[in-house]
Amino acid sequence: MRVALAEDSALFREGLAMLLVAAGHELVGTVADGDALLELLETEPVDIAVLDIRMPPEPDGGLSTAARVRQRHPLVGLLLLSHYAESQYLMRVLQIGTERIGYRLKDKLAGVQVLSDTLVRVAAGEIVIEPSVARKLVDQPRRHGADFGTLSARETDVLRLMAEGRSNNGIADALHLSTKAVEKHVASIFTKLALPPGATAHHRRVLAVLAYLRTPGADS
Repeated sequence: MRVALAEDSALFREGLAMLLVAAGHELVGTVADGDALLELLETEPVDIAVLDIRMPPEPDGGLSTAARVRQRHPLVGLLLLSHYAESQYLMRVLQIGTERIGYRLKDKLAGVQVLSDTLVRVAAGEIVIEPSVARKLVDQPRRHGADFGTLSARETDVLRLMAEGRSNNGIADALHLSTKAVEKHVASIFTKLALPPGATAHHRRVLAVLAYLRTPGADS
């Protein structure tokens, strides 16, 4: 997989570059800011761009750069990295797109396998969300008394894993359920959240996650 890396911290940039190479990926180039990444993508074909959220040309330059990359190169996967689990970052990531995109914490990508698995999922068209962010977003509305009380505990577990970008098979493995059981839970979630039946299954999954994100208290 051809990967471009944009990170303003030289130390982290070099460390992540070593991980990418160790994972067997082709590192097309490393740059320190968003403008340099855009220049690189104009001359080099890339499968995935890995970006630090907080980098030049502005405080959250990785997010604005990712939006520009998605506009100019819609088939390039995007993996945004941060030191912080912020729901506001995730909201902006979802505004950029809900396919071939990910938001992970830097300290969770210390191993070759985790990094490689994340890149493979993004390249396959999934949205990959840091599990701790997904848990925070799913749990907060319930603490703030949002109208999600109709979901069972198991359905909440399924929704949390959906928020991480897991497929039904991935959810089944994580919860030790059959795929058919997961499909029933997902269908029940869609019904209880009154999601439009005419939308695609992928779109309804994204809408289910957004329903939690937009609940009062989800950004606190």
